[in-house]
Amino acid sequence: MSRGAAFEPERERVERVLAFAAHPDDLDFGAAGTVAAWTAAGVDVQYCLMTDGDAGGFDPADRDGIVQLRRQEQLDAARRVGVEHVHFLGHRDGFLQPDHTVMEQVVALIRRLRPDVVLAMHPERDWTRLQRSHPDHLACGEAVTRAVYPAVENPFAYPGLQAEGLEAFRLRWLWLYAGPAERENHRVDITEHVDTKLEALRQHLSQHPDVGRMEEYVRRQLAAKAADAGLPAGRFAEAFHVVAVNADDTIAGF
Repeated sequence: MSRGAAFEPERERVERVLAFAAHPDDLDFGAAGTVAAWTAAGVDVQYCLMTDGDAGGFDPADRDGIVQLRRQEQLDAARRVGVEHVHFLGHRDGFLQPDHTVMEQVVALIRRLRPDVVLAMHPERDWTRLQRSHPDHLACGEAVTRAVYPAVENPFAYPGLQAEGLEAFRLRWLWLYAGPAERENHRVDITEHVDTKLEALRQHLSQHPDVGRMEEYVRRQLAAKAADAGLPAGRFAEAFHVVAVNADDTIAGF
């Protein structure tokens, strides 16, 4: 695999994936079809939600219970796509920052799980659809990207983690979602799992006052991604910016 090589599913052995999101429902919009395909193939996928989504929803009556509600919605959605383990970092919705508190939490979880792929939101703003670039989305992507290199693989970064037995680890792949279309370099045909993805999205009822309109929008976007990938009409795809963090020719620092 050369430094700029694309991800080749037939060559890459993926057994464990750790997927990060800023809020409950972000992963279901961005990657749930791909996650469902992975879990159906026996891949262990775990989620990490950085905030509780406590600023979300539409009903003022939900405020006292919104955190528990959105956590339960995410747990229900995760199970629909075969994910049993969901980690909640518990940061405030709208206040997420790519600071060392968050980065150390990310590094600790990656070192503990030692995944083949880390999935995260894109750190770059998408000016064509600003709603995709909520500040927490960007902070999620930036925190994970900073953590992946160099901290995850540097035994001297956050030395307390090393002392806890969380040894440095060289991640191979970083997959980013919800970013600018011009960054996308890998698409996954999720046609066989699109209904499962939509079922996962339906679990987030606190966020979707018009479920039918939401589903129509999602199908249209997935169909467009499939067309971009050259797939025939009637197919659906999710798109990612895939980065080879540690390729076969990687040396320290380059």
